[in-house]
Amino acid sequence: MAKEKKEVKKQEKQKGGSRGSESLTLEGAVPAIVEAVLTRGGTRGEITQVKCKILQGKNRGKSIRRNVRGPIKKRDILILRETEIEARRMGKRVSRGSKD
Repeated sequence: MAKEKKEVKKQEKQKGGSRGSESLTLEGAVPAIVEAVLTRGGTRGEITQVKCKILQGKNRGKSIRRNVRGPIKKRDILILRETEIEARRMGKRVSRGSKD
């Protein structure tokens, strides 16, 4: 019986890859299509805020706002790890002395 347990543990170890390999799998990932590119943000403009529609999962059909880093355009497919949290709206930049 002790040998059987050791064999099972060895098989479990062989299944698991290196530490970062879990992030490469698509388990639990959900595709979403970009509907609109909204604004640019970040200190250097490297973040783009987009509106995307979720294609699968329990939130299917829901349209949410997400922040994306890198080149993005309308009708691109995003792979989202989670679909519950929506990005905050990027505020309007009001300069001093503005009357609006």
